[in-house]
Amino acid sequence: MVKYIFVTGGVASALGKGITAASLGRLLKARGLRVTMQKLDPYLNVDPGTMNPFEHGEVFVTDDGGETDLDLGHYERFIDENLHRGSSVSSGQIWLSVINKERRGDYLGKTVQVIPHITDEIKARIHDVAGAGGDEVDVVITEVGGTVGDIEGLPFLEAIRQLRYDVGRDNICYVHCALVPYISASNELKTKPAQHSVRELRAVGIQPDVLVLRSDRDLEEGLRRKVALQCDVEVDAVIASVDRSSLYEVPLGMREEGLDRVVAKRLGLPDVTPDLSEWEALVGRVQSARETVTIAIVGKYVDLPDAYLSVVESLRHGGLAHGTDVELRWIASDDLSPVDHADAAETVARKLADVDGLLVPGGFGVRGVEGKIAAIRYAREHAIPFLGLCLGLQSAVIEFARNVAGLPFAHSSEFEPNSPDPVIDLMHDQRDVTDKGGTMRLGSYPAKLRPGTQTRKAYGDEPVIYERHRHRFEVNNRYRQRLEEAGLVFSGLSPDDRLVEFIELPDHPWFVATQAHPELKSRPNRPHPLFDGFVGAALQRRRETSGRLPVEIDGELGDGANQLDEPTAAELAEAVGRDGLSDSLSGARD
Repeated sequence: MVKYIFVTGGVASALGKGITAASLGRLLKARGLRVTMQKLDPYLNVDPGTMNPFEHGEVFVTDDGGETDLDLGHYERFIDENLHRGSSVSSGQIWLSVINKERRGDYLGKTVQVIPHITDEIKARIHDVAGAGGDEVDVVITEVGGTVGDIEGLPFLEAIRQLRYDVGRDNICYVHCALVPYISASNELKTKPAQHSVRELRAVGIQPDVLVLRSDRDLEEGLRRKVALQCDVEVDAVIASVDRSSLYEVPLGMREEGLDRVVAKRLGLPDVTPDLSEWEALVGRVQSARETVTIAIVGKYVDLPDAYLSVVESLRHGGLAHGTDVELRWIASDDLSPVDHADAAETVARKLADVDGLLVPGGFGVRGVEGKIAAIRYAREHAIPFLGLCLGLQSAVIEFARNVAGLPFAHSSEFEPNSPDPVIDLMHDQRDVTDKGGTMRLGSYPAKLRPGTQTRKAYGDEPVIYERHRHRFEVNNRYRQRLEEAGLVFSGLSPDDRLVEFIELPDHPWFVATQAHPELKSRPNRPHPLFDGFVGAALQRRRETSGRLPVEIDGELGDGANQLDEPTAAELAEAVGRDGLSDSLSGARD
């Protein structure tokens, strides 16, 4: 029998419901259980695909082309499973489905109401995710978006209340997240907001089994007992969610608090000690990183870092692979857009001169594009490692066409419809599309990688790879020959050779761009090859510019987490003059 866990939240948004749910998923999977996850969102948009990134943050795309909430990215990264479009459900999807059924006559003339028709549709989506992919899972963890008391979330709460009777009380667990704020004037943690939140939840008929209390400090035993008494839960089911230095430490903190043990007991699951050795090693690498690289992210939405959440996490994953902290420098592409060329070049040089790598992520619309192009030119001309994603590839092609291939007016027809040289153009099958939602090139697509390229080397010499996409415009095939003759390498193409998937420059430390969104497939324990290679190239640049040299360890060059602190060139010269080079290196090894 499938077990169902529902994670709700109260008092305030952004309490970390998604991380709590993802952490619980990791802990249960570490117990040997088959886990899948789902997000219920109360907004009336059918999906986040048409929402402004400043409003909603990143749109996470699944293999099957679903445009979903960014929390699905956390779920995939924590439980290391690919989810699907059914894992993200919005009120808009529910109401649209019910109205379409009513128009078809599926309800046989009955009056269509929130109960039972809307709630039945929600329950059907929850049941569907349990059997998606063919094999039934052991546990479904569903996060209910919004906060308890919001009017738009009431149908979801009613649906998960009803499920208690549908699947049996022993097969369902309610986890509620609430805030316990610290009031400095009285030097106290206040539990009243959490108590009121639970009261709201109980008013709709749901008694929480577990309380996860978000705080900036540990909860004393007396406070836990007070909350347990007031909210009618067991004392050991009051879980402290204390701020951590890294979000990857949260599952280990939840394990220490006993979250998985309490939930497993409530659901009658076997009492198995989770195998968290791999995750503990991961956190160990986070805490032991000694080197730092600075990566500039030149984007359109940098005022809301959640718009690039998967990009940021993928860079961190790449850093973990090399035992390196990744320091981010957020640069608004608007700030680099030229008023006149001299001013633009000076601004770009000032902002990028001391970075170790440049990443240009995706985006839509003309605003800030010229700033991205200017930044890419600086990286190309100054041998700064560069990684371009989606619009980052398109901007790199435009920059190369203008400044190397002799097409000074090259542009994308998305931004300049009258460009004489639209090196980026709309796909033929997109020309008659009028609806904006869900109509782009979405989901996983294959690409053939060209032998001998940096791209193929990064992927471990795999001849064909799959990446997730979200875009409408492509490299214009009419310009491919001219761009190739000028030195641009098309390192990956679609299987029919019709679409450009990857580009690179051969005489550059690392200049790679892809039409896809590889950040959507990176995992903390398995960094994406492109981010691994990019951070590695940035680290090499940092070492070279700082005068550091690799140190030989047991006959091999130390790399990443296994590398000792390296002497600078000046330190080596001083050591050679004093004791001889061999003694210096011996001392470094010791």
